[in-house]
Amino acid sequence: MSEQLSTQQCEACHAQAPKVSDQELQTLLREIPDWVPQVRDNVMMLEREYKFKNYKLAWAFANKVSELAEAEFHHPSILLEWGKVTVTWWTHSIHGLHKNDFICAAKTDGLLV
Repeated sequence: MSEQLSTQQCEACHAQAPKVSDQELQTLLREIPDWVPQVRDNVMMLEREYKFKNYKLAWAFANKVSELAEAEFHHPSILLEWGKVTVTWWTHSIHGLHKNDFICAAKTDGLLV
């Protein structure tokens, strides 16, 4: 990749947008090594669990992820628990993974800094 994922912007996505290929998947995953591909209901998704010292810190991080989602106009599943936030990115319109999901995953990691 010529440009770091976290510096890229999501592009408008439509139902005919291409899913990432198996080769692209492997390349992109190297840039976000803490994310795990998951398949749920035949839909591939990216998921990562973040751990925190308490509920309040987890809640604050979940809010940051929500703000990122609005800014990118791309919305993940966010599960908030005591000391833990699980974030799952996928592109609803194509029922799978698009480059946008990797961009947002990288940006989510950047929220920890």
